[in-house]
Amino acid sequence: MEATLQAVKRGDKGKNESRRHRAAGRLPAVVYGPVAGGAQGQPLPVTVEPKELSRILHSDSGANTLINLSIDGEADTRVLVKEYQLDPVTRELLHADFYRVAMDKPITITVSIALTGEAKGVKVQGGVVDFVSREIDIECLPGDIPEHITVDVSDLMINDGVRVRDLDTGGKWTPVSEPDTMIVHVVALRVVEEAPAAAAPEAAAATPAEPEVIKKGKTEKEEEKKA
Repeated sequence: MEATLQAVKRGDKGKNESRRHRAAGRLPAVVYGPVAGGAQGQPLPVTVEPKELSRILHSDSGANTLINLSIDGEADTRVLVKEYQLDPVTRELLHADFYRVAMDKPITITVSIALTGEAKGVKVQGGVVDFVSREIDIECLPGDIPEHITVDVSDLMINDGVRVRDLDTGGKWTPVSEPDTMIVHVVALRVVEEAPAAAAPEAAAATPAEPEVIKKGKTEKEEEKKA
């Protein structure tokens, strides 16, 4: 999928200026990566419309969407969203990094896996589908980036599976993840043994109950970046 996004150059740096742009309804961003001829260009500070970028990120191809970035109305630059930051409370966009890509140069990206069909091992044998790897790394040209990779599980019986080496590339991309990486397989339904009978009330009363400790980690790791 491709999309178009308008950008405006900004000559300022720093957190205060970034807050000023966000208050004005613009999202601070940086464009970096090779320029024409393959030379490494200087990072270019810009601002973009946050709602437009959010719409792209929530599309089927998400961050793998090839974006035609028009900077100050000049010729489009092909970019991918390399990183973006979200407010931990409001989930609003705070900053984005765009990476320039050359249409004739392969790139390595992470693509999600989508399952289709109902496995015979589930319908006939009472097994369950174990979706092990929900995304893999691939190498391809920017114009050949798939929205996702579809895996049909219809013919899978218990103990059958699909690994990275079994995927149909269509000749447009090459797997980078290990060939033996399991994508999905069908396994037998495990029978959970009944817990032993509860201890006598007297014994239970003799042992004070321990408080339940729930450990919560960060749901999303975000790196702080200078605007």
